[in-house]
Amino acid sequence: MIIGELNPHLRLLLGPGPSPVHPRVLKAMSSHVVGHLDPDYLAVMDDCQQMLRQVLNTRNRVTFPVSGTGSAAMEASICNMIEEGDTAVICVNGVFGERMADVAGRYGAKVIRVDAPWGRPIDPQDVKKALDAHPGAVLVGIVHAETSTGVLQPMEEIGEICRKHGALLLMDCVTSLGGVPVEVDKWGVEVAYSGTQKCLSCPPGVAPITFSERALGRARERKGKVKSWYFDVTLVEKYWGQERVYHHTGPISMSYAIREALRVVLEEGLEKRFARHALASQALRAGVEALGLSMFAQEGFRTPTLNTVTLKPGVEDGAVRRRLLNDFDIEIGGGLGPVAGKIWRIGMMGHGATQANVVYLLSALEVIFRQMGYTGSVGSAVAAATRVYAEAVS
Repeated sequence: MIIGELNPHLRLLLGPGPSPVHPRVLKAMSSHVVGHLDPDYLAVMDDCQQMLRQVLNTRNRVTFPVSGTGSAAMEASICNMIEEGDTAVICVNGVFGERMADVAGRYGAKVIRVDAPWGRPIDPQDVKKALDAHPGAVLVGIVHAETSTGVLQPMEEIGEICRKHGALLLMDCVTSLGGVPVEVDKWGVEVAYSGTQKCLSCPPGVAPITFSERALGRARERKGKVKSWYFDVTLVEKYWGQERVYHHTGPISMSYAIREALRVVLEEGLEKRFARHALASQALRAGVEALGLSMFAQEGFRTPTLNTVTLKPGVEDGAVRRRLLNDFDIEIGGGLGPVAGKIWRIGMMGHGATQANVVYLLSALEVIFRQMGYTGSVGSAVAAATRVYAEAVS
């Protein structure tokens, strides 16, 4: 049996990730593969570290892309900071807060949850109460932009609370990095991690991570070894640092990819990039509301990178998303957990956050809504979105 040539559909990826990959990134990935200690590759590693510091707004020396996806970076962050019996305060207002709590428990932490309803941010005073009640807590973990709900978490007050209590602040910025401001040093974040497949418009496979010197001190002063050899930062930092001690074979082509993706980000400029994401989200919101739908995440705490839309009664979640995929080659995401079947998750991330994509998605929804007989202001969604863009130019 001869297996045919690979030919996946060309989809417009407007779900929760991956996002559309920039053509320059795909081109970079086709470059010659060299050895993981070749001078050419070492130069790529240095470039990645330098640009990641700029995008994360940090001076942390140990800042590099983990070999693995965003969830690998989550595990790398936690396994280095947590020892058996440590107390960790984990903030949970969606799937990825839940995952962080799960991972911390697996590494032996006594997990103290700070919960908020899905669609709402964590109250900083609840974090303070948890730390007051557990003064020995070594870590506070929180998601900056919750991919399951579209909530963008304010960080400065929580960072100040952690500083006063002596707890390390760990931040998941998987869905925020490159799409909204991420200020690691300013916010007092000691460990942060992200992914490439969201606002960086790079395929999944490596994941940015950064450790402050204080966090590194904790990793080095542990009573026992980090349980994960692969993610032990005290070993990996020697590969990424001046020593260049072999640790594992780096993902060469993915390193080329993130290097080019970061170049694209910085060439555009962070402020211009943030404004582009915000405008795309604003136009999308105007369009879906014209269709009679509403936004799920609490107003004032919505991330423009991942827009959660509440479905009105009678709108068939799966049927509409299948039509989008099969008839228009557009992917959007459905809800997870308690909001499965109740919301859509629409990504406006990186290379995908454009006027053309907003208009195409809304026009497709208008066609589908009309064909499926849904009532509402069908025909006005594209007009509402284009007005947002027109007014932004004028």
